[in-house]
Amino acid sequence: MDALAAPADRQRGWYLSLMAPNTKGPTFAWLDPSRLYCNSQALADCVKDLLSPFHTDTIDLVAGIDAMGFILGASVATTLGKGFLAIRKAGHLCVETRIQNYSDYTGKEKTMEVRLDVLRPGLRVLLVDQWIETGGTMKAAIKLVERQGATVAGVAAVAIENTEGGKWIKENYKFSHCIPEELQGQIDRKYLNSFKLLNKKIKEDQKLNHI
Repeated sequence: MDALAAPADRQRGWYLSLMAPNTKGPTFAWLDPSRLYCNSQALADCVKDLLSPFHTDTIDLVAGIDAMGFILGASVATTLGKGFLAIRKAGHLCVETRIQNYSDYTGKEKTMEVRLDVLRPGLRVLLVDQWIETGGTMKAAIKLVERQGATVAGVAAVAIENTEGGKWIKENYKFSHCIPEELQGQIDRKYLNSFKLLNKKIKEDQKLNHI
């Protein structure tokens, strides 16, 4: 599917077919969801779907996780008319911070940080990331928010895989994602059927470029 095109009949999750498969090997994530952000309608519909469970909820602030959660989180914050708080990889903020160690989806030990002068008791925060695979990154973000007395109003991501960590988040926090029930199995198997059509188009484009 053309990265900038949108179908006339936009069913829920139509934009997921814009996501691109990994073509660089096992040291990378199994797909690249960020291709859908290039399409303005896709991004708008993705944000709308993420916010649908929270329409009646009080949300004071949106927090996005470094780095891809910044794109989606800022879009969510703008749609809600709320502020955006960046949860950063450690070592990037030049102000006082609180840190939290965690293991990311590759198993690497990392540290994230958040500034101390925004979160406070009573503040309801919607946490946003691009993707939740093992859940380790999101769990660390939850700890940072709650250790400063704020409340996690919910967790939102394009997808939440049914791993042990993903299930824990679904069981303990209000959540939203963009994956229709019939596609969840493909997500958990780490292969989307839409990749076949996308790979075919990529090969066709490559042939045209060599003519």
